[in-house]
Amino acid sequence: MIAKELKGYEKIETYDNEAMSVMAENYRSIIANVGEDIYREGILKTPERAAKAMLYLTHGYGLDPLSILKSALFTENHKQMIVVKDIEVYSMCEHHMLPFFGKAHIAYIPNGKIVGLSKLPRIVDAFSRRMQVQERLTDEIKNCIQEALNPLGVAVVIEAQHMCMCMRGIQKQNSVTTTSSFTGAFEKDKTRKEFISLVSNKLS
Repeated sequence: MIAKELKGYEKIETYDNEAMSVMAENYRSIIANVGEDIYREGILKTPERAAKAMLYLTHGYGLDPLSILKSALFTENHKQMIVVKDIEVYSMCEHHMLPFFGKAHIAYIPNGKIVGLSKLPRIVDAFSRRMQVQERLTDEIKNCIQEALNPLGVAVVIEAQHMCMCMRGIQKQNSVTTTSSFTGAFEKDKTRKEFISLVSNKLS
């Protein structure tokens, strides 16, 4: 069934072989230094797998979020709030190189231009697939939308769990960090409350 549905489609992953080779050797050294046998069957190919994983988790460095947005701009006279919520976020804490993950909620009020809806999750990925802090990630998404669309306002809220807090250090497994960033109309209390209400409530 799946093969039939995906007929004519092939997913191809490409990697920088030179970078992957260097990273794999570094991972091999790290694995050996934590006391593991790098020649054990289950570990033998782990350095290459880890290198590929890291290159994928940080592939946002090779993407241009602004170009992504500008590739799908459309003239439209819509003047009401557009909200895309519950966008999955996966990123890498730049302080400990451990994941943080959660959801992003984005809204903007058009000013003559709208953007294809799929482009908003794409720029979330483009910025999050880098070494990040949540605060900067929130601002980068907001600034990119503001620059590309020049809307009447942009709102971005991210809720995330950080493995550097859950797995090490303070070890608070249920803690969630929320960051927000607003421009224009969303700096007004009434508009901001409408956005938070739409994000918080399930629409029937």
